[in-house]
Amino acid sequence: MFSDKNPSPKQLSAYTALIVSIPVALAFLIVEKQLWVGIVALILMFISSYLLINFVLETFIFRKIKLIYKFIHQTKVSKREETYYKYILPPKTINEVKEDVEKWAEQRSAEIELLKKTESYRKEFLQNLSHEFKTPVFAIQGYVDTLLNGAINDTNINTKFLENTSKNVDRLVALLEDLDEISKLETNEQTLHKNYFIIQDLIKDVYDSLSLKLSSKNINVSIKKGCESPITVFADKEKIRQVVSNIVSNATKYGKQNGFVLASVYTTDDNSVLVEFSDNGIGIAEEHLQRIFERFYRTDFGRSRNKGGTGLGLAICKHIIEAHNQTIHVRSTLNVGTTIGFTLSRKEDV
Repeated sequence: MFSDKNPSPKQLSAYTALIVSIPVALAFLIVEKQLWVGIVALILMFISSYLLINFVLETFIFRKIKLIYKFIHQTKVSKREETYYKYILPPKTINEVKEDVEKWAEQRSAEIELLKKTESYRKEFLQNLSHEFKTPVFAIQGYVDTLLNGAINDTNINTKFLENTSKNVDRLVALLEDLDEISKLETNEQTLHKNYFIIQDLIKDVYDSLSLKLSSKNINVSIKKGCESPITVFADKEKIRQVVSNIVSNATKYGKQNGFVLASVYTTDDNSVLVEFSDNGIGIAEEHLQRIFERFYRTDFGRSRNKGGTGLGLAICKHIIEAHNQTIHVRSTLNVGTTIGFTLSRKEDV
């Protein structure tokens, strides 16, 4: 049945052939003044016009459209796709084809934009990685050269230089270990050993393990009132311990003297728990919030590097939480403080 909204090539050919045939048949009828001559002329003209127009449409127009679709989807097509191009595609109108091409162009444009951003992040990551390695390596090289050039015999400085060399070696080792862990998390090589445990107990353990760092700035740590009731979660306890430790350590590094770190634990539904850590530290500018979970990204390169660490802590946190199929987020205001939170499951994965 003919559809004026979405005609197929055959329908379009028949419609056009009919329009062409009627005037010709009427002309024959007027000249010959015999009805059967007009009918024969109409039939012959319709058939010949239909065959010609259909051939032109199929050969020169819709085959070109099919070719466009092949390039849009894949140059090499399967049998199923060939069937699609042959039997399903032709009913599309030119306007519909135009819309499909525009959608494809927008999709490709978005992909190209994403590739550009990815390439930019890759270059930045390599630059940061190079800088992170060069700093301790050059320091080690300087200390060793100085010692070899005679300072080894100077008891006033040789021990100090060796201690500084050892610290930079430790920094390199920590950097390599963190990179290795991120690599395993990204490639799903890091196996998660999930079990049930009380999240508040783990938070208290981390507070105790970081007590020396916390006391150096007299930072008070606690669990928010109303959040003390034990809540059991299902996760890799040691990996979550690492996440909590990284978050609290960052809050300590960038926290104010006599500041605080406050943990909150909320049951969001039967399946999920929200864990958040808030501090009243220096905060993070809004333009940095979307990137603080990137590897080596620092909001203030000079000051951040002086604080120590590999610059991979929050990136590792993100990968660990995502490996649990959960989410991590951050809220922050400069000179007010920062809140970093993540979700955990309350039940074993089904």
